Amino acid sequence: MLKPIIKQRVTVDVEDEFVVLLIGMRINYLWKIHKWLPVALAMRKMVMQLGKMPDSATGYLGGEYRTAGNPIIFVQYWRSYEALEKYASNAALAHVSAWGRFFKKIALGGDVGIYHEAYRIAPGNYECVYLNMPEFGLGRIFPLVPAERGLKTSRGRMNKKEAAERHVAEAKQAEESA
Repeated sequence: MLKPIIKQRVTVDVEDEFVVLLIGMRINYLWKIHKWLPVALAMRKMVMQLGKMPDSATGYLGGEYRTAGNPIIFVQYWRSYEALEKYASNAALAHVSAWGRFFKKIALGGDVGIYHEAYRIAPGNYECVYLNMPEFGLGRIFPLVPAERGLKTSRGRMNKKEAAERHVAEAKQAEESA
């Protein structure tokens, strides 16, 4: 089922820090399915496990696969770096055992590559805009708001605090001149 298209220019306006995790795998030798398939299945298991757990228990906010060939990438959004770290080190969940199996059986052979990049995103250090798009990326995770006034431009979205202060000053000036 296709997601509805939002026919309005929108953005997200998040006031708290969050984490973006890019995680995935690269199949170095396609014919070695016995090496890369277990990795792919373990990744799927972890994502499904996270999807079934409430955000309040893990800090996992959601994510999306991006496959445009090889490597395979999964973009994940987390409430905090501490929440991501807590999940990754929790022996009762899928990640610790999957990492142990990978390192013991596959890692050093070079048949499959794995990677992750984690970014702490503070308010005012990101910006996004969507037009004629379904909910996507940050817009799937956080509430969408109209990209207008202080959020109309890329610079305004990136500098939300400055934009809010300008908007208040403009409103005050308009009030005084009326």
